[in-house]
Amino acid sequence: MSDSIIEFNDVCRSYKMGYRTLDVLKKVNFSLARGEWCCIYGASGSGKTTLLNLAGLLEKPDAGTIIIDGLDTGNFSRHASASLRSDKIGFVFQSYHLLPELSIKENVWLAGSIAGMRGKDAVSRAEFLLEKVGLKERLRHRPNELSGGEQQRAAIARALINDPVLLLADEPTGNLDFRTGEEILALFEQLRDENPERAILMITHNREIAVRATRTVELKDGTLV
Repeated sequence: MSDSIIEFNDVCRSYKMGYRTLDVLKKVNFSLARGEWCCIYGASGSGKTTLLNLAGLLEKPDAGTIIIDGLDTGNFSRHASASLRSDKIGFVFQSYHLLPELSIKENVWLAGSIAGMRGKDAVSRAEFLLEKVGLKERLRHRPNELSGGEQQRAAIARALINDPVLLLADEPTGNLDFRTGEEILALFEQLRDENPERAILMITHNREIAVRATRTVELKDGTLV
């Protein structure tokens, strides 16, 4: 088993903008070790979200290779990419993306069901995770009945439903006030410490948040510096 949970080797990504091509990532070389929490920070437009999308197999690189948990994903079909995401990757978004018509318990166990868990197992794990993130008394509440911090905690519980080896976080404190953001960062510290195999890759535009991680990398003009 490799010490790295994810590796980028000379990864390039560009987009067509009318008659011109915008080079977003330029031969990025990067690896994330098991048990490591790495935060990539940079200004808006630096390529952070693109890098995270590539790490989550939501996009494909134009050149280079991405290896996740020892698997070269270069020739993966959409089905194979979805299967690997379901098995090994969890996502935490800035805007939570909870389904408003469902309770937070239903939001979390539904993610487990989609990942292939049996009904009772998914429900049991959803309850366990929501209690773990401090929402034991909120299981039946819908997202609009929760504060922003509580919604993000529910979103983190959902991301953990498949016990992922790679947790990807896109500006997870971006919509929160300072105190609530600190609580969410403390939760990420707890997640880092409790599982020596799980790696966390977070992106942010805020360097003060970035330095909370065990490793900090700057992305500038599509290049890691």
